[in-house]
Amino acid sequence: MSKLGMRLKAGVAGLLILATVGCTAVYRNHGYVPTKTELEAVTVGVSSRDSVAQDIGAPTLKGMVQDGDWYYVQSRWRSFGMKPPKEIDRQVLAIRFDKRGVVSNIERYTLADGRVVVLSRRVTNSNIKGVSFIRQLLGNIGRIGAGDVLGNQ
Repeated sequence: MSKLGMRLKAGVAGLLILATVGCTAVYRNHGYVPTKTELEAVTVGVSSRDSVAQDIGAPTLKGMVQDGDWYYVQSRWRSFGMKPPKEIDRQVLAIRFDKRGVVSNIERYTLADGRVVVLSRRVTNSNIKGVSFIRQLLGNIGRIGAGDVLGNQ
């Protein structure tokens, strides 16, 4: 076999390897959720905020209210080729506290349990309905007086 044939085979093999590697899934992990063995140190009705922080660490999120509940969140994402990343696993651990700052409940949620919760919604409603931009511009013609242009009131 000639050198050209050998190079062609090597090039085709290289392209096949690159195509295979390019289509391999890439996984990323974000966040932290304590394991079941770490949670054994936390006792409902006994553990305080300080002891929870000491035993399992600071939370990922805290409740909106001062001295609110603590949330530990962990996500696993998969990227595959040119497709956008997709969340394939999510664990949320919620530790609820009573008014005294003592653990009242521990709950664990997964991606299957999840639903979208809107924490904040910032929408500005426009009071201009059915009026185009050109109409808004042309609507001001005739409303400007000489005093407005010259600065006289």
